[in-house]
Amino acid sequence: MKINPYKILLILALTSVGLYLFSGCSTMGYYAQSVQGHLSLMGQRKPIEDLLKHKDLKEGRRTQLKNAIAIRQYASEHLFLPDNGSYSSFVELEKPFVVWNVVAAPELSMEPHEWCFPVVGCVSYRGYYSEENAKRFAADLKKDGLDTYVGGSAAYSTLGWFDDPILSSMMNRGDILLAELIFHELSHQVLYFKNDAEFNEAFADSVGEFGVYQWLADTQPKALPRYETWLKRKDQFLHLVHETSDQLRTVYSSNLTDADKRSQKAQIIQTMHDKYTSLKTTWGGFKGYDKWFDTPINNARLAAIAVYRDRVPDFKRWITACDGDLKRYYSAVKKLEKMDKDERHRHLSIVTECNS
Repeated sequence: MKINPYKILLILALTSVGLYLFSGCSTMGYYAQSVQGHLSLMGQRKPIEDLLKHKDLKEGRRTQLKNAIAIRQYASEHLFLPDNGSYSSFVELEKPFVVWNVVAAPELSMEPHEWCFPVVGCVSYRGYYSEENAKRFAADLKKDGLDTYVGGSAAYSTLGWFDDPILSSMMNRGDILLAELIFHELSHQVLYFKNDAEFNEAFADSVGEFGVYQWLADTQPKALPRYETWLKRKDQFLHLVHETSDQLRTVYSSNLTDADKRSQKAQIIQTMHDKYTSLKTTWGGFKGYDKWFDTPINNARLAAIAVYRDRVPDFKRWITACDGDLKRYYSAVKKLEKMDKDERHRHLSIVTECNS
């Protein structure tokens, strides 16, 4: 595949990486790592159809790639997601994640720090292809008194500028979550509203989860109960995150001294740990969120989840209002683009009919 290097430089200066490719940094070093990292990734792409012809391809990987092709086809034919070259190629990474995202928030605030870039607008995270560089940047932010979080990402979207590949990091959690991730990332090509990461991510999550439900119903109905159980546990975890965030917001906005706020913060986070321990007793041995709790919890870690999930229930309500018709759903949501962010979020939360 021929790629115009000048176009790449322009796009990488305007498009983000994280779960997107974030460029537009004020330092040339950040531009350099973005360009180099993305060029390297694009240069490693191999058509999946060609890989499947190789006799030395391991059977496990062969099965995964065949399933990925079927998932990609389902996305366009049944979920009406873009039918293009995205996710028709594969890259075997030599690392567990493709990028590492840095999130930061003040010690006594739940509002994440934002970085602003052309085209994509302001976002609350910044991505690096090197975990070491991400941790170094987070350490600098921590010196300024900010809570920080560095988290690996299995994929990112170039919003249709490039034919994004399937990555080995996307396949580590099984076919069901691979499907959810592909549907999520393709949804960003359906719509992406500048300066509204919370809206964009929640929309993509709603399509990802609804899409998997439809895909399983059509292809693996016996797997539906397992996915429903997984979603229920995820919702319980997210409710705990949301509850904790709300409690911290109340403390931070109070007239308490900073010392008392810090004390309350520690108590609330400890209570969150205790509630999770209790919640797990109802999960039949499932420990899927243990790793999340093994790392110290702070405002940045909580804010990172809020970006993706706080608006998902509203979007799911809209899907129901549109009778599960994704074409109508996409049309209805696209009509919100001309609204400013606050008006858009208010409209999303109160409308109960599908205005497609």
